[in-house]
Amino acid sequence: MPRSVALVTLGCGRNEVDSEELAARLEQGGWLLTDDVDTADAVMVNTCGFIEAAKRDSIDTLLDAAEGGRPVVAVGCLAERYGDGLATELPEVAVLGFDDYSSIADRLDDVVAGRAVTTHQPRDRRKLLPLTPAERPSGSIDIGIPGHAGGPRAVLRRRLTGDPVAPLKLASGCDRRCAFCAIPSFRGAFVSRSPDDIVAEAEWLADHGVRELLLVSENSTSYGKDLGDLQSLEKLLPRLAAVPNVLRVRVSYLQPAEVRPTLLDAIAETAGVAAYFDVSFQHSSEPLLRRMRRFGGTERFIDLIEAIRLRAPAAGIRSNVIVGFPGETEEDVAELEVFLTEARLDAIGVFGYSDEDGTEAAGMSGKIAPELVAERVGRVGALAEELTSQRAEDRIGEQISVLIDSVDGDVVEGRAEHQAPEVDGSVTIRGLADAEIGSIVSAVAVDSEGVDLIGEVQ
Repeated sequence: MPRSVALVTLGCGRNEVDSEELAARLEQGGWLLTDDVDTADAVMVNTCGFIEAAKRDSIDTLLDAAEGGRPVVAVGCLAERYGDGLATELPEVAVLGFDDYSSIADRLDDVVAGRAVTTHQPRDRRKLLPLTPAERPSGSIDIGIPGHAGGPRAVLRRRLTGDPVAPLKLASGCDRRCAFCAIPSFRGAFVSRSPDDIVAEAEWLADHGVRELLLVSENSTSYGKDLGDLQSLEKLLPRLAAVPNVLRVRVSYLQPAEVRPTLLDAIAETAGVAAYFDVSFQHSSEPLLRRMRRFGGTERFIDLIEAIRLRAPAAGIRSNVIVGFPGETEEDVAELEVFLTEARLDAIGVFGYSDEDGTEAAGMSGKIAPELVAERVGRVGALAEELTSQRAEDRIGEQISVLIDSVDGDVVEGRAEHQAPEVDGSVTIRGLADAEIGSIVSAVAVDSEGVDLIGEVQ
C-alpha cells in the first residue's frame, strides 16, 4: 500500500507552483498525495519566509504538524533561507533545500525510514548563476530552481486544487538590490523560463480545468532580459491568451522602474489579457525610495498610472507600500498619503518595516520605534481602506466580466478583471442561474461592500 503525504503550501502563488512540482515528483516516487494532515504518513510544509508574520505562520504550521508524531519535512523559502538554523530550533523537523527537490521522493523515503538526511546549509544563491544574464539559461541547467522543471514535452506538475485559476511561473530570482529585501539571496539571480516551456505548461493547465492564468515571478518586467529580448513578455502574452480554453491571462509583480510603454500596450490591448497592473511602488517619497535603493516618486508614479488609464480607463491597479523604513520622516508619510489619495488604486497592501537578516536596511541608522511603525501602519492602512472602498464605489454602474470562482447554492462569487485571486476583493453575482465554475459572465456592478462588488446579470 502506498504511503501518503500531506503537502501544505504557505505563501504566494510562486510557492503554489513549486508545491505542484513537488507533488508531481512525490507521485512519481510512489507517494500518495492526501489533503488529510491527521491521517497522512508524513507532512511536508512548503514554507514562506517573506515577512515576520509569514515566518511565524510557517513555524506554527510545522509545530502543529509535528504534534501528531508523524515525520515532518520543511521545504520552501524559510527552509532555504535558514536551513540548519531552523533545524536546530525545530529538531523534530527535517529541513531540506531547493537542491533536494529533484530527489524529493527519495529524501522523504529517508525521513520516514529514520535514515539520516543532510540538513540544508544556506548559501547565497545569487552566486550560483553566471553574472551575465545572457549566460544564465544554459548555466541554470544543473541548478535547482523550483518551478522550472519539465519542458514543452514533459510538464512536471500535479494540480493540488480544482480552482479555475492557477499561477504560472515566468521566471525566478531577482537582480535588483532593494535594501529591505532578502529574497534574491535565497531565490537567486533572475532567470527566465523559455517561452515554449511556459506555453506548454499553460496548455497543460488548460487541459486540467484552469481558465485563468496568473503569471508570477519575483519581477515580471525583467522577463526575457536573459533571453536577448526585453519585449519577450509582450510577445508571450498573445500566445498564452490564444491557448484553447484559457479565458483570461493576468500579469503580476511589475517593477515600476522597468515598466515600458510596449508592455502597457500589450496588457491593455491584447484580447484575453486582463487590464490589470500589479505595480510594486513600495513608497512614493523620492528621498526615501533612494534610501530603499529604488527609483521613482509621487510625480513619476502618477504619470505611470495616468499612462495606464489612458490606455485602459477601467484598468485595475494594485500595489504594496512599506511604512516605517529606517529614516522615514513624517514628511515622507505625508507624501505617501498624498500619492495614495491621487492614485485611486483598487487595492493597497500596507506593511510595517521590520529588519530582515542579511539586508542592507538591517544595518541602517534611523530605525523607527516599533510602536511608531505600528501607528503609521494603522494610519496609512485606514486611509488605504477608505480609498479602495471609494474606488469600488466608483465602479458602480460599470459593465464587468466576472470569472466564476465558487457556487454555493444561490450564492455565486467570482472576480472581475481588476481583481486578482485572494488579494483584491471579489464580486457576488445576483440573478444568475446554473452558474458554472470557470465560466465568465457579464454583469453590471450595482453596489459595493468595501472593495467587494455586487453584480447583477442584466
